Amino acid sequence: MRLVIDAGNTNIVFAVHDGIAWRGTWRIATDAQRTSDEYGVWLGFLLERNGIAVAAITRAVIGTVVPAALYHLRRLCRDWFGIEPLIASATLDWGFAIAVDNPAEVGADRLLNALAAHQTYGGPLIVVDFGTATTFDVVDQTGAYIGGAIAPGINLSVEALHQAAARLPRIGIGRPQRVIGTSTIPAMRSGIYWGYVGLVEGLITRIEAEFGAPMKTIATGGLAPLIAEGSPRIERTDPDLTLEGLRLLALRNPSPPLRNREPEND
Repeated sequence: MRLVIDAGNTNIVFAVHDGIAWRGTWRIATDAQRTSDEYGVWLGFLLERNGIAVAAITRAVIGTVVPAALYHLRRLCRDWFGIEPLIASATLDWGFAIAVDNPAEVGADRLLNALAAHQTYGGPLIVVDFGTATTFDVVDQTGAYIGGAIAPGINLSVEALHQAAARLPRIGIGRPQRVIGTSTIPAMRSGIYWGYVGLVEGLITRIEAEFGAPMKTIATGGLAPLIAEGSPRIERTDPDLTLEGLRLLALRNPSPPLRNREPEND
C-alpha cells in the first residue's frame, strides 16, 4: 500500500492506495509546526479505524507547496512507517515536457494536476484548481505543461474585502440566485460569486484563444463544484486530481532508499 500526502497552504490530505483503489482519504489543517509524532498518532488512529495496518504501508509520496511542512512529513514517513518518501519535484520523471522558463518554479501541485488530468481526460486542456490561490494550468495535446495563470483564491478575496472595508462584513460563499443585490450582503455575495465566475470564464476564454484550439476544462479543489454550477465553461470537476497525480508520479519513479540520518540542512 502507498501513503499519498498532498500538503497545501490550507489543508494537508493523507490518502492510502492499495494498488487498485483508494482505501481512505483524511484531511487536516496545514500547520508547519505540527510534529511528525502528532501526525503519527492522528494518522495511526485513522488507519486502524479503517482496517489498515501501519505495517501494510510500504511506500509513500509527498507533494507540497509548503516547504516548512516537509521536514515533519518526511520524518513521519521515516519514523512511523520505516520508509523514505518520494518528494514531488520538477527534477523527477513526469513523462511529459515542462515547457516553461524555469521548471523549478512551478508548484508541484500544478504539475501533478497536469499529469493526472492528461492521463485521465486527454488534451489539450486547462486545469483550474480552486485552492488558496486559483491556478489555471495549460496542457497541450502531447501532455506537455506549457504554463498558465495564477489568481487570488476566492476565500482570500472575501477576507481581503472584509479586512480592507470597515463596514463590509465577512460573508459565506454561495451561489446567489440574483446578480443585482438589494442590500449589502446580497450585493457582496453576488459580486464575489458572479465576479469570480466571470474571472474564471474570462481567463479560460483568453487562454483558449491564445492557444488557438478548443480545450477541455477540468476543475479541482474544494470550491470547484460550487463555481462549476454557475459556469458552463467548466466541463468536469475532479476532487482527487492532485492525489491521482501523486500516485501516477510515484508509479513512474523508484522509491528512494531509507535514510537513517537527517542532514543538518534538511
